[in-house]
Amino acid sequence: MQLRYSFRLYPTPGQVQALARTFGCARVVYNDALRARETARAAGLPFPKTGDLSKLLITEAKKTPERVWLGEVSAVVLQQSLRDLDTAYRNFFDGLKGKRPRMGPPRYKSKRDSRQSVRFTANARWAIAPGGKLRLPKIGDVDVRWSRRLPSTPSTVTVIRDSSGRYFASFVVETGPEPALAQTERVIGIDLGLTHFAVLSDGTKIASPRLLRRAEKRLKKTQRDLSCKKKGSNNRAKARLEVARAHAWVADARRAFHQQLSTRLIREDQAVAVEDLAVKGLARTRLAKSVHDAGWSAFVAMLEYKAARYGRTLLRIGRFEPTSRVCSACGVKDGPKPLDVRKWTCTSCGTVHDRDVNAAVNVAKAAGPAVSARGAQVRPGSVPAPRGEAGTHPKITPTGA
Repeated sequence: MQLRYSFRLYPTPGQVQALARTFGCARVVYNDALRARETARAAGLPFPKTGDLSKLLITEAKKTPERVWLGEVSAVVLQQSLRDLDTAYRNFFDGLKGKRPRMGPPRYKSKRDSRQSVRFTANARWAIAPGGKLRLPKIGDVDVRWSRRLPSTPSTVTVIRDSSGRYFASFVVETGPEPALAQTERVIGIDLGLTHFAVLSDGTKIASPRLLRRAEKRLKKTQRDLSCKKKGSNNRAKARLEVARAHAWVADARRAFHQQLSTRLIREDQAVAVEDLAVKGLARTRLAKSVHDAGWSAFVAMLEYKAARYGRTLLRIGRFEPTSRVCSACGVKDGPKPLDVRKWTCTSCGTVHDRDVNAAVNVAKAAGPAVSARGAQVRPGSVPAPRGEAGTHPKITPTGA
């Protein structure tokens, strides 16, 4: 199983300049290779191979006055930039063939892109120094805030600079499967919403943190300050950084909320059932800001990979199931109800229902036959952990490998 662990980096001012130089060189090689392939396509010629591009745009380019500065960074980073372009083209063509969701063709990178990254493989001879710092070629020993031990020796490390100016080291490690959690008979249904982020079939209601709404006052101030700054000025760059930091706070807090809730549900329940919501459609309505603030898709994605990793079962119920219209007590379909109706009484059996709890119970019931038919998952699957899974706490040392 391949897992990804992410940790915060704190480079010195000199290392920041070296990283900026590395980001820039990787970006130039990527753009040069993209231009060469687009030129060949326009001329009706076959795409240049990666080996030929490597020789022309890296080895030979270092000997020219225009690209001599490519020799100031690790050659492995430049090679990985060409491989990234190959991946981008492969994903684009696979989308045209229907093998994956469609995506646009590769585009040119800019130094103004909000996210910059470079990847070091084992050939680059990077290492974790005895003092716990990350040793990168032609950059130096960078301070790392370790949040957990790495389960094995990493194969690659990706250094990332996000839009708010923070640096992260993302490690890919090979490890064995996690031991399956103790089995339980509990099957839970989840009704995701806006008034409450999640309502469980056992009646538990989890309040929505509404992090974007809570941060709106600060966001408005930072965005107003940004609009007053002259374009291209240093003050505008500083104001843009403040806006990015405000948004990063919201994203980090939302991710932490999702991580804690998804971990709790996976640990306590053998099977978790959720409704497959049309998030893209809801995001085009007047509720768009609240829908994006909730982050349902990211939460369900966390449930999915954690269920596969720890031997649990996640079931998606079709979005057209009438979970809010059916009485969970007698099963009679009682007709559509406006959104402002939060409680209703079944006309058949007289049971008074909370709309959200009733929907969650119906989601759990719809998942019941599927769980019985396929059985509970007992072996964890090989699902990579997302980049943002790890936190950042000092004074925790990495593995001794």
